[in-house]
Amino acid sequence: MQPTLLMAEDDIALSRMYERAFIAQGITPTLVDDGEKAIQTLKSMMPKPAVVILDVLMPKKSGFDVVREMKEDSELKDIPVVFLSNLDGQKNSEKGVELGAILYLVKSQYSPKEIVEKIKKIAEDYLASKNN
Repeated sequence: MQPTLLMAEDDIALSRMYERAFIAQGITPTLVDDGEKAIQTLKSMMPKPAVVILDVLMPKKSGFDVVREMKEDSELKDIPVVFLSNLDGQKNSEKGVELGAILYLVKSQYSPKEIVEKIKKIAEDYLASKNN
């Protein structure tokens, strides 16, 4: 089964660049541009995505707010969450992980290729665990 993911990023050019990169790796991305749409889309997606990528600073709801809501929803709480943000700093990274993210990546510290590879591995591991 081809992995799917949801990416919530308000920088449309960046989203499109990652969309092409994920498609090239056999991953089907769904893109949204604010936190409110992220929650609405997650609730309606079937099947649920293998990973959710959240920017921290977005319109309507922050990535932190989205992950909080996900963890309170029985259908969404187990989906791996990765923060992909420009916000550097250990405090933000720790907050993301405390809220339930499995990874916090600062955009400027990794190439898009490295980010796509990390997220592909997370998606594959998640799907493998669901099939066992």
